[in-house]
Formats: sequence, C-alpha cells, structure tokens
Amino acid sequence: MDFHYTKIVNLDFQKAIDKVTEALKEQGFGVLTEIDVQSTLKNKIDVDFRPYKILGACNPHFAHKALTAVDKIGVFLPCNVVVQVNVAGKTEVSAVSPMASMITVESPKLAGIAYEVEERLKSVIASL
Repeated sequence: MDFHYTKIVNLDFQKAIDKVTEALKEQGFGVLTEIDVQSTLKNKIDVDFRPYKILGACNPHFAHKALTAVDKIGVFLPCNVVVQVNVAGKTEVSAVSPMASMITVESPKLAGIAYEVEERLKSVIASL
C-alpha cells in the first residue's frame, strides 16, 4: 500500500496550490496550515531548495469522528497535501493515504473513517 497519491499537473506552482485548495474545499476540507519548506530551509539553515509547500488539510466532520473514535489520533492530523516542483521541474501534488498512515491503529471505527477520508483525498488528486 502506497503512503501517498501523487499527480503531475500542468500548472505553475502557485496555480497548483490555488487549485488544490479549491478542490479540497469542494470535498469539505479547509487548509489549517501552510508550511513553506523552501523558505523555512533558506531562513533556518541557509539551504536553497525547490518550491515545496505542505498544506495541512482538515475536514472537521471527519476529524471529530476520528477524535471521538480514538482520542490520540490527533497525532496523525491534519491530512498533509504536498505541492512541489519536483526534481524534474514538474509541478507535482501528493496527498497522504489515511489508510496507510493509520494502519497501525487497531480500531474498526477508525478504519471506516480513514477509508472515507482517503476516498475524498483521492478525488481531490484525480480532479487536478
């Protein structure tokens, strides 16, 4: 089982971020956090890195269900979506596989929730 879903998109970096954000919204997710890896690496350790952002996406309905099922599941939240210019110079979007990341948690309730979230994230990637 892969830990991510990835697609190369024919968009520039910022337009890809905008499109991903809109696609997430259509699936009931909001972006809680946005980490600019390129800027952080430059500012903290003076390393030049390609454009790379991590979007922390959350669907409050599913987050509530997951937190109710397993109170420590917050260590896996929010669901990360990465937009980057890959080493080949292409804009690439990747979303975490909730099923893969939560496989170690033994909870039948959580498995169903993870499956539903995964289907929505797969739809986001497919829509790009």
